[in-house]
Amino acid sequence: IRCVVEAGFKTKNIIFSGYNEFEYAKLAVKLGVVDYILKPVDPKEFLTAMKRVIDELDKKREDMANEKKINGFINEYALYAMVNGRKPEGISDLSFCDEYHAILLVEFTHDFFGKEVVDFDKEVLLDILRTKAESQAFDDCIYLNLNQQQGIIFLKGKDKLFRLDDSIEFAVKLHEVILKKYGHKCYVAVSDYVESHEQIPDTMDYLDELMENRFYHSDVYVFSSKKSKETPELVQIDDDTLMKQIKQDMKMKDISGLREHFKRLSNKYHSQSYFSHIYVKFIFSNLLKEFYNNIPNASEEQFNKEIEKLYTCDDIDTIVGIIAGHIDELEKRFNQNPQMAHREIETVKQYIFDHYGEEIGVDFLADMVYLTPSYLSAIFKKETGQNLSKFIKQYRMEQAKDMLENTNKKIVNISIETGYPNVSYFCQSFREYFGISPQKFRERGGSDE
Repeated sequence: IRCVVEAGFKTKNIIFSGYNEFEYAKLAVKLGVVDYILKPVDPKEFLTAMKRVIDELDKKREDMANEKKINGFINEYALYAMVNGRKPEGISDLSFCDEYHAILLVEFTHDFFGKEVVDFDKEVLLDILRTKAESQAFDDCIYLNLNQQQGIIFLKGKDKLFRLDDSIEFAVKLHEVILKKYGHKCYVAVSDYVESHEQIPDTMDYLDELMENRFYHSDVYVFSSKKSKETPELVQIDDDTLMKQIKQDMKMKDISGLREHFKRLSNKYHSQSYFSHIYVKFIFSNLLKEFYNNIPNASEEQFNKEIEKLYTCDDIDTIVGIIAGHIDELEKRFNQNPQMAHREIETVKQYIFDHYGEEIGVDFLADMVYLTPSYLSAIFKKETGQNLSKFIKQYRMEQAKDMLENTNKKIVNISIETGYPNVSYFCQSFREYFGISPQKFRERGGSDE
């Protein structure tokens, strides 16, 4: 028994002995023996002792499971706060966060979470971790739900070595499992190495930027700093289509889209040498004309000078540089007139306030104000300092909190009224956001403790 105790095994020990020496009993007590039963053993005494030990073990196992569950809730709450740029209140030890060195942002084009799946851990992630390749690379993961279209996965490696390829492989497998299990495609942005929990907010901003690529490469499902071998090259698009996209970018004031489409146009003429110089200059001069048409009070004299300068260029890099300079100028002009952007953001916010109980997606809101989703997300964050999807969830959670505090509505009704048709998903989201379940929040009288 001494060897077992010193080895650290968590056992309950009973001695059945024919020796009734006091020293034996004294030593048994010192070693934490549950009972010392003398032979011959009374069956009733035997049954009572065994039942007591089994009950104690069951209670201890239950307590440990509850403690693990509570710690899991606390860890999720702490990570969720950091993901949203907040300091987790009442939690001083955040060392557990430093064990997770990779973060994955998972996104759908529709409300996948809350409709298709609630227990993402058991239904999806465990299937991946159990497979041979991923189980060798990763020891554990924590999943957090951001909203009905986005989720986050924190990956913990089996050793301290970080391999971006392992994270990318996990992301590819994740896409495959979801496609096979639910018939839906998802997009995954993969972070670089995350050294400590202090880097989580900046890493989330980086993942948001990576995820914006899905608006331009809808046939690519995993995005990272490392270009995957499976990533297809940009499809060659005819000039007319690209010019229409560029005109649309200007109309929508989508600078990121404008730069992307101009890059495609430039790459096309960089890679093809059979176009004549005059034809290339004609194409880019037409593009330059579009820029001047979108610059308020643009000087015709200056435009003619720029055209003359373009036609005297000796190489395509100089031509591309001229157009790129005008994109920068166009961006400055757009930023000098923030009233329009402010009006569009206010329209979006008011729609969220009036329709938070309905299904709301970034794509829908962007169409409503005639902007691209990536540009709306960018100006919304610039205007409010907050991600659009997070803003929607925050408003819904605050409305749910207010209803729990000030009404007698059933939790299932509050769930539906705040845009969550699945009450289990609503409870999970509420607990992640506030660190407590809706039921316990109401029982405590609305206390945030």
